[in-house]
Amino acid sequence: MDLNDFAAAVGSQDAVTIVGQGTRGGGVPDVRSVRAPSGIEWVQADEMTACCGAGTPVVDLDAALREVGQCVALPQGGTIGGAFAVGLSDVRRLGYGPVRDVLLQARYVSAAGEVVKAGGPTVKNVSGFDLCRLLVGSRGTLGFLGEVIVRTRPLPQCSQWYTTTAAEPFTVFAALYRPVAVLWDGERVWALLEGHRADVAAQAATAHLDVADEPPVLPVGGRTSVAPATIEHLTGGFVAEVGVGVVHWRSAQPTTRSSRDPSLTALEERIKLQFDPVRRLNPGVRLGTERWHGAGR
Repeated sequence: MDLNDFAAAVGSQDAVTIVGQGTRGGGVPDVRSVRAPSGIEWVQADEMTACCGAGTPVVDLDAALREVGQCVALPQGGTIGGAFAVGLSDVRRLGYGPVRDVLLQARYVSAAGEVVKAGGPTVKNVSGFDLCRLLVGSRGTLGFLGEVIVRTRPLPQCSQWYTTTAAEPFTVFAALYRPVAVLWDGERVWALLEGHRADVAAQAATAHLDVADEPPVLPVGGRTSVAPATIEHLTGGFVAEVGVGVVHWRSAQPTTRSSRDPSLTALEERIKLQFDPVRRLNPGVRLGTERWHGAGR
């Protein structure tokens, strides 16, 4: 994919912000905006990889992969680049891993207006600094994603949510073999099971689960991280991701960033200055904000 026009639009002088579909917020008010190129370049089903513009909607890539019996472990809605920039994994993180594991290679535009390549096109390329993981969750403060190569996975034969009442979630959790997601609100457990249809049904029967039409609606008051083993002690309105430790709250939670190790904040600032010395990319957006609240881990 030719990124020359995108790089020229980003330039190297004034402040600039990148926008997508607005699903995850994005964009800085009163700052010149650019959009990443879109379109699917190729899908290599035998290698389980795909290449597309960062501005490509997630739904478009999902549709293309479905035709070859595959899928991508990215949150639904918005663009591919937006999912990586924000770095928030969805509730399938327990089974599919964090968003950062999906990105194999990125070509991005730096603060100097140059096209830079990070990572490699195959899972086997592991040498050197893994800049791709640094870019995920950086919210466009280190560079603007233009083209990405992503890791795909087989489309499961069966994918079904189940539920049961439970005063604590770990008994259900222990009875399941590699669940894709387990959610708990203090009174009820929901589990997403995938695989061969007969195996999924057998797991559900062993754990005494009932078929659920859909998972619970996740609260939008805030997201925090706790040690996974401590979620059974939570109180108040919440939905917790069992085995992961991400908690979705119904009401806003007090921020604890001030209690964070100051050396981590200083490290983030040094990284930001190395990539964008004049702070022209998404000015005012803090590197690491989403990471600290835990949802993008």
